[in-house]
Amino acid sequence: MAQENIPQFRNIDVLVVGGGLNGLPFAIAVASAGLDVVLLEREDPATVVNAGFDGRVSAIAHASRNLFKSIGVWPYVSEVEPMLDIRITDGPSKLFLHYDHRQLGDEPFGHMVENRHLRMALLKRAGEIETLTLLAPASYESIERDAEGVTAVLSDGQTLRSRLVVAADGRLSRLRNLAGIETVGWSYDQSGIVCTVAHEFPHNGVAQERFLNPGPFAILPMTKNRSSLVWTEQTETAATIMKLSDDDFHKEMASRFGDYLGKLEVVGPRWSYPLALHQSHDYIANRLALIGDAAHGMHPIAGQGLNLGLRDVAALAEVVIDAARLGQDPGSLNTLTNFQRWRRFDSLALLAITDGLNKLFTIDVAPVRLARDLGLAAVNKMPKLKGSFMEHARGTVGDLPRLLQGKPL
Repeated sequence: MAQENIPQFRNIDVLVVGGGLNGLPFAIAVASAGLDVVLLEREDPATVVNAGFDGRVSAIAHASRNLFKSIGVWPYVSEVEPMLDIRITDGPSKLFLHYDHRQLGDEPFGHMVENRHLRMALLKRAGEIETLTLLAPASYESIERDAEGVTAVLSDGQTLRSRLVVAADGRLSRLRNLAGIETVGWSYDQSGIVCTVAHEFPHNGVAQERFLNPGPFAILPMTKNRSSLVWTEQTETAATIMKLSDDDFHKEMASRFGDYLGKLEVVGPRWSYPLALHQSHDYIANRLALIGDAAHGMHPIAGQGLNLGLRDVAALAEVVIDAARLGQDPGSLNTLTNFQRWRRFDSLALLAITDGLNKLFTIDVAPVRLARDLGLAAVNKMPKLKGSFMEHARGTVGDLPRLLQGKPL
């Protein structure tokens, strides 16, 4: 992965803007398949390598782990914790829905990984690929797209000419805005409070999803007798909780967490972020493709946000590489239309499901609560239906790109 002696003008195949958990795997995938790729990232890689634990953790579904295996990243990922079981409850109800990974085979539903460890693994793998140039910290002054390609003028004066530019630059994507692609969405008037909790007893790989009022309270297994907590509250309440002293915050957290894991201790920082939904009207424009948060954002109720972005990564990488191997233009409208057709309906469906679940489980009316509880208990007793839901949790349903199946590009 070259970082020095870059010529002032250079022709490449693909320019990726954003070196996060979507941009890096996409760049690695297409570069390791033979394309000449430049990735621009604002953050210095040394910041990632030298960072301590900041509380950010991701749930990597089984299909997403297949992707990381296929592109040679997974062997470098440290401190992963398998999710073996998932238990879903509605408030204090004794009825529940329980997913056991053994009903589908030997593989877990997914793994919990600290974001910093995942980023470090991605950076290490990127450094092994000669056709991938990481420019970081770096940014661009302008990016112009025409019928033949993309011209990017970087802040250091370099000029790149590419056949495709990929926006992996997040929810507020500058590239999406420059292309005039509009989004639709709304705020939930909810905020997610995130922290890590050390506990006395082992979690045994069980993830808990508790639907409380006014939102879900997820307890996700991590290494070393720790769990990641994703706690949803109304925005005003969340702001008040975030201002509490450590002792008072612990009391509020423990009252919702319960005592099934014994003595609790909040470790590392706590942070909060507003919850909202957004969907881009288009995932593509002339010579441009959007992936990850640049294309869509969802409620964290099912823990599928990153996995949804990785499905974009796998699909776009496949259509781009297939086009290149056939001698076609990997940045052509035909190629990008194949990507949008593949991904947009799946994304819309998952956004609609998570939005509906959030609204359903925040209705605090007795008949609705009873119907929810009976529904969870009924699904728990229906093996075929529950099996379908478990496959969704593993990310192994639908028309999967090769990388998500664990196959090479």
